[in-house]
Amino acid sequence: MDNEADFLDVSTKLPRLYNRVAQLLKPRPRMMPDEWGRHNRVYPESSGHPGPRNPDLTPYNIPFVRRVQAKTHRRCVLAMFAQGGKTDGFFDIIGERLDTSPVPILFTGPTKQFVKEQLEPRVEDFLNETEALAAKLSKTKRQTKTKKVCSGVPIRLAHAGSSSALKSDSFGLAVTDEVDELMASVKGQGNPIRLIDKRGETYADFVHAAVSTPSIGPSEIERDPESGLEFWVEQDPELIESTIWRMWQSGTRHHWAWPCPHCDEHFIPRFRNLKWKKPVDAAGNELPSDPILALNTAHIQCPTCGLEIYNSDKAEMNAKGVIVAPGQSIEQDGTIIGAEPESWTFSLWVSGLASPFVSWGQRAAEFVEAVSSGDPDEIQVCINASFGELYAPGGGEVPSWSKVKELASPSYQLGQVPSGVKKITATADVQKNCLYYTIRGWGARGTSWLLEYGQLFGETKERYVWDDLEELIQRDFDGIPIKLALIDAGFRPGKKTEVPVHRVYEFCERNKRVARATKGSSSVMLRPIAPTKVDVNINGTIRKNAIDHYRLDTDFFKRWVHERLLWETDQLGAWHLPVDVSEDYCKQMVSEARLKKASGQVSWVQRQKDNHYFDCEAMQAAAGKLENVLQLRENSPVIRVSKKTTQPQKRKPGWLDNKGSIW
Repeated sequence: MDNEADFLDVSTKLPRLYNRVAQLLKPRPRMMPDEWGRHNRVYPESSGHPGPRNPDLTPYNIPFVRRVQAKTHRRCVLAMFAQGGKTDGFFDIIGERLDTSPVPILFTGPTKQFVKEQLEPRVEDFLNETEALAAKLSKTKRQTKTKKVCSGVPIRLAHAGSSSALKSDSFGLAVTDEVDELMASVKGQGNPIRLIDKRGETYADFVHAAVSTPSIGPSEIERDPESGLEFWVEQDPELIESTIWRMWQSGTRHHWAWPCPHCDEHFIPRFRNLKWKKPVDAAGNELPSDPILALNTAHIQCPTCGLEIYNSDKAEMNAKGVIVAPGQSIEQDGTIIGAEPESWTFSLWVSGLASPFVSWGQRAAEFVEAVSSGDPDEIQVCINASFGELYAPGGGEVPSWSKVKELASPSYQLGQVPSGVKKITATADVQKNCLYYTIRGWGARGTSWLLEYGQLFGETKERYVWDDLEELIQRDFDGIPIKLALIDAGFRPGKKTEVPVHRVYEFCERNKRVARATKGSSSVMLRPIAPTKVDVNINGTIRKNAIDHYRLDTDFFKRWVHERLLWETDQLGAWHLPVDVSEDYCKQMVSEARLKKASGQVSWVQRQKDNHYFDCEAMQAAAGKLENVLQLRENSPVIRVSKKTTQPQKRKPGWLDNKGSIW
C-alpha cells in the first residue's frame, strides 16, 4: 500500500464485498412460485391492481405454476383465455427459480415485435423492481434487449422466427407465450416447440412451460357416466389448427372445475353454460339478442341442478375451484378421486368464465355484439380470447356425435325393416373412386329409419360401380321396393374429353323408374326443390330433355337433418338409427356447421374431413319431401311387390364388378 488512506479504503470495501458475495451464495429456501410471488412482487401504481401481488386473484394459475416447479412432467401446457394472468404466472415461475435454484432460462414469444415491444420491457421491469432479484442482476455483464443475466445465469429472450436463438444455448427452463401464434416451421429448421424442447436435453429436470389462447378446431363435449362431469372430447389432431390445443389434448387434459353454490356438485364451466334473456315481441316471438339485455341478465346455469348462478358467486367458486382430468371425479369437499392420466405432458384448460377481471354480463354482451356483426373473425376472437375455447368455422349449435349415437334404437339393426315403414328411398353421393349411399324407410308423419348405408368401391368414371348401384336400388326390403333414388350429379366422373357421357345422367336414364339426378344450390332458393329436364348422351346420341333433374336448396335440407337430430325418439317425425350404427356415420352427421354472414348469405362449413353420409341424408330429406312422407299415416297402406319384380337386371358381358371380375 502506498499510504494509510489506501489501506483504510480497501479495509472498508472488503467487508461490503464479502457481505455481497455471502448474500449471493447463501441458499434461499424453495417456495411455491405463487407464494414466492406473494412475498416478493409488488405492482406499481400504474398497473391495474397496484400493491403486493395476490396470486389468489387468479387461482386457476396456481396448479399450473406448481406443476412446472414440481418437474414431474417435461412439458406443462396451459390453454386458456386472454388477459387471465398467465404471463404473471410465468414471472412467478422464473423469479422463484432465479432466486432459489438458478438455471439458464429461455423465454420465447411469437414474433420479434412481440419480444421487443411487449416482452422485453416487462422482463426488464420485473427484474429491476423485484428486490430479491435486483440485487442479483449482473453489474459486470452488459444487459441487452434479448439477454439478461441474473444470479449468474442468462435469461434469453427469443422469438419463434429466429432459428439461431432457438438452437443456441442449453436451458434448464423454457417458457413459451402465445404458442398459437408461433410459426409452423422456423426457416425450414422444424417445429419451434420441438426446437425448444431440444435445448433442454442436457438438463435432467428440464421443464418447458407453454401457454396460449386456443384458435381453430372442432370441439365436442362428452359427459362421463361415472362422475357426471362434461369433458372436452379428444379430436383428430389433423382437424385441429390450434397448436396449444393439440398439445393440451396430448397431455393429461385437466379442466378447471367449480362447485355449484346451490347443489355443491362440481361442474366444468364453458360457454354453453352461459345464459341470458332474449327480447320478445308483443306476440311472444323471440327476437335477436340485445347486448344490453345480455349484459344485465347473464348468468350461469348449473348443468346438474339447473339453477341460476350469478357473477357475485364467482370469487367464492374460483377460490374452491379444483383441476380434474377425464377418468377422475370430485367429492363435494373438493377431493379428487381417481388416478391422474399418464403422460409426459401436464395440461390444463381454463374457461374465460373464470376471469376475475370480466363479468359474465360483459362476456355475454361481447358475444352478442360479435354475432350481430356477422363477421366470422369477430366471432372467432370472442370464442378464443373471451372464452378460451376452440372456434370451428361456422360455429353453430351442432350436437356432438355421441348425441347422434343416442338416437340409435335397440329395437332394430341394419338391414331390418321396422313395422312402421311405408316407403323406402335411397341416395348416393358420388366421389372419384366410390359411391356413398344410404337407404331410409319412411313412416307416419315423416318418421324415418336408417335401413342401410355404405360404400360401393370403384372408379366412378367406369361402368362397373354403377352396375353395383343398379343392383342396390332394385332390391327390396321385407318386400318393400325402393320408391325413389336420388343421385348427386354435382361431381362429374371422368374428364369430358375422356368420358363424354355423364355417368350420373346415363345411370338415371337407364333407371328412369326410380333414379333422379340432383345438384345442390349454394344460394337460397324460392322453393326447396326446382325440377328441370336435362339432355343425356347415349352412345354418342344426344337425347333432349331425357331425364328429370332436381336442384336442391342445400341449406334447407341440411337444416332439416340437424333439426331432426334434436327430436325426441318417441314422437312422430323422429329420425331413427339402428343399434349397430357406426361412430364414423354419427360423426359425419355433425361434420358441418351453418354460418350466416352479415349480408344474410348462408354457407355450410366443414368441421371435419368426411361429410358424405351427411350429404346423403340431406338428399334423403329431399327424397322424403318428393314422396310427400309428411302425409303418411299409421294406417297408410304398404305397397309390397313380389320378389320376381325386384330382381336385379343381368349385367351385359364385358362389364367389371367391383372386384375386377369380367362378366
